[in-house]
Amino acid sequence: MNRNLWLLAICQGLLLTNNVTFIAINGLVGLGIAPHGWMATLPVMGYVVGGALSTGLVARTQQRFGRRGSFQIGLAVAFASALVCAYAAVSKNFWLLCFATLIAGYYNANAGLYRFAAAELAAPAWREKAVSMVMAGGLIGAVAGPNLATVTRDAFAVPFAGAYVALAAVALLSMAVMHFIEFPATPKRNDAAGGRPLREIVRQPVFIVTAASGALGYGVMNLLMAATPIAMQICSLPFSDAALVLEWHVIGMFAPGFFTGHLIRRFGALPVMGVGLALNLGCIAVALSGVELHHFIVALCLLGVGWNFLFTGSTTLSLTAYTPEERDRAQGALNFCVFATLALTSFASGVLVTTQGWQLLNFGSLVPVALTGIALIWLARRQRSAATAAI
Repeated sequence: MNRNLWLLAICQGLLLTNNVTFIAINGLVGLGIAPHGWMATLPVMGYVVGGALSTGLVARTQQRFGRRGSFQIGLAVAFASALVCAYAAVSKNFWLLCFATLIAGYYNANAGLYRFAAAELAAPAWREKAVSMVMAGGLIGAVAGPNLATVTRDAFAVPFAGAYVALAAVALLSMAVMHFIEFPATPKRNDAAGGRPLREIVRQPVFIVTAASGALGYGVMNLLMAATPIAMQICSLPFSDAALVLEWHVIGMFAPGFFTGHLIRRFGALPVMGVGLALNLGCIAVALSGVELHHFIVALCLLGVGWNFLFTGSTTLSLTAYTPEERDRAQGALNFCVFATLALTSFASGVLVTTQGWQLLNFGSLVPVALTGIALIWLARRQRSAATAAI
């Protein structure tokens, strides 16, 4: 594991500091200033919709400016949008808040490529561990994000305005760290234009399953995580408890990064993803069993570990679906699937938790879990049949 990977892991942690803080406060700020309660998570939705809309632009800036240049542009957007969010909170302008989080989605989409950049910084034999290691950097966000939201909540007269200002400082820190990372040279434009067309890449069974499992696994996680602060407030639990739950959730998301890569190398991506799916089911079972603080902590921790296994496994598996020349368009398509699903679940989480309740929200999450399971079984059978035919 070289210096560049450690620095990229720090940037991943600072990204998650931003994302966790956004999840912790955007819904609550929205709930306080939105015209209607069911609109509370629209600022959360704006963040991921902005990410989905930015995937094509991100692919072009990655090719035009390289990894580091494009990542720095994303961080500049994160800095500016955080300040606009702060102003929107102070002025109680709900639609400006939604617009600012929409713009911030460019940073989210850009930084979503950190995990792919990690694979390029390591020797081929270390790719799984490199991806897993950088993902483990999210532990920084697990601790920093909830605590940042708690400490800065009342820094100004308006609740959480200080948290947005603090996120602008986090973006500047990440820019400083990114400056020292040396990425491999970007393929030349004529090389990047080679390879198969996107329509051929996305028709591969392995691409279909990695896109579906990555998107649906992230969608289930987001559906429940985005609703948790609101659900806990409805259950009369204080914000400090919600911050604690999110902290343990994100620890569950990224602590396994220290060994997930090893598990994938030993057992394969699909079995590890299957375990992640089982942990999602465990999360739903615990969430349906009660609404005390310990129920939220255990459920969200299981959800985090399940997400790690699913998402790290799908990322590693996706590396077999495209060549270096096809990198930008294939990764752009994968990220679009993730962000489009996140957009839907961000909106659905606010609507369901405020109109139907926490219980129905959890029952609804069984649908994407079942679809993910079907996709994994389908690919496993295809691979087994191909292996048998080759003998």
